[in-house]
Amino acid sequence: MESSLAMFLYPLLLSLSLSLFIFLLLRATAGRRRRLPPGNLGLPFLGETLQLISAYKTENPEPFIDDRVSKYGAVFTTHVFGEPTVFSADPDTNRFILQNEGRLFESSYPGSISNLLGRHSLLLMRGSLHKRMHSLTMSFANSAIIRDHLLLDIDRLVRLNMDAWTGRVLLMEEAKKITFQLTVKQLMSFDPCEWTENLMKEYMLVIEGFFTIPLPIFSTTYRRAIQARGKVAEALSLVVRERRRERERREKERHAGGVAGRGRRRRRLLR
Repeated sequence: MESSLAMFLYPLLLSLSLSLFIFLLLRATAGRRRRLPPGNLGLPFLGETLQLISAYKTENPEPFIDDRVSKYGAVFTTHVFGEPTVFSADPDTNRFILQNEGRLFESSYPGSISNLLGRHSLLLMRGSLHKRMHSLTMSFANSAIIRDHLLLDIDRLVRLNMDAWTGRVLLMEEAKKITFQLTVKQLMSFDPCEWTENLMKEYMLVIEGFFTIPLPIFSTTYRRAIQARGKVAEALSLVVRERRRERERREKERHAGGVAGRGRRRRRLLR
């Protein structure tokens, strides 16, 4: 038993030691090879993700940025959400990046976001495909009919939620709730109900996993987000399947009605 356990643990420890050595070697040479801004890559694999998450769970997350700006300058390097990352607190640098997006710079997102959204998400599309899908989305939103219905639905949902407010109201949470209800109404024609409430709970778990370490073994939040994503996908797939079956049923009934109508007309002509 002990020999079997040793045979199992030895390759594992060797692999971890080798991974740690490679990480330290890459960290030591990354600055020279890539000419990255000064900074600290933090712990192996985790980087400074835990410090960033802890800071943003407080009422004042700014010290995470301020401390590093004072040490390394307005542009510094860190390691968060599983990837080396450059932070910029310099307005001129940020303006330059935004003005040259798609030319000198390409937008990207942490692995946690891309894994949860999926590669077919509009947010993760690139190039001509992104432009085409963005154009289709905007043309849909700019339609006069949709716009008129959208404004009516916004007014109705805001009034519906405001009527239920009592005591202290967390405006941000209410805004998220109304936005979700509006999206479900526009995309699936569902009014607020128990089904939409349950869907929103799972969706919020997915959102919570966006800014976590994208490894289920390290992050229970990310693990819950992965599970919630599966539930959301299954719920939406079920709606799509039911809508398709309903459409096919109506088409069959319409076709059967048309055939029956033509048969009756033929019988009248024969008489």
